[in-house]
Amino acid sequence: ILASILSLIIYWIIRDRYRVRNLNGKHVFITGCDTGLGNSLAKWLDKKGFCVIAACATEKGSQELQSCSSLSLKTVNLNLADSDSIARAVVFVTEHTTGKGLFGLVSNAEGAAPVGPTDWLSIEDFHSVLDVSLLGLIEITLKLLPLLKRAEGRIVNLINAKGLMAFVGGGYSLSKWGMEAFSDTLRIEMQHFGVKVSIVEHGFFKAEEVNSDIIEKYLFKLWNRLTPETRDSYGEKYL
Repeated sequence: ILASILSLIIYWIIRDRYRVRNLNGKHVFITGCDTGLGNSLAKWLDKKGFCVIAACATEKGSQELQSCSSLSLKTVNLNLADSDSIARAVVFVTEHTTGKGLFGLVSNAEGAAPVGPTDWLSIEDFHSVLDVSLLGLIEITLKLLPLLKRAEGRIVNLINAKGLMAFVGGGYSLSKWGMEAFSDTLRIEMQHFGVKVSIVEHGFFKAEEVNSDIIEKYLFKLWNRLTPETRDSYGEKYL
């Protein structure tokens, strides 16, 4: 038993000390790079020497990221709720990887998240989240698989761990559980091609504290559009 434990510890030490070599020429595509974790990761990988292709939802986000990065970092506008936008981004990535394939795909984007009781929500509220945070990420992953297989690359899906606790209505938790299931299935299937699939379940970030104002705004918006009968059934105290 002791020998087995010692062997396992040695294996972990060797594994955790492993570093990717020859970073130059390795392309990594990251979604959700306007701000936050995606933005920070794009800058960090750029400094490490990777060829970063950063997807931003706004032109402002693209310009700000390029202004503080090297010339090798490229940006592309991406709306994950729009299949045409996804197709254009895939063409952009294909052209810039120049036949080498894609070393890494990091999916980070999140859709708007109306927060409130399920009874207060419409199907459009679910679409506003799922079309971006689940279906959009799945679609762009599927379209980039040929490039990932060519480079025997890896897929890293960043999933906010608070989305794994289904404590509030809406599509947010659904999208996180969905990405977990999609990633676990894809990991098994991609082993045949040497493509790794990982999930990073991250926690809260200090920058997210400001989201309380956004959540409250959504909540009152949902409340104000309810029928009088529904509002009466819940009451002001519930709100």
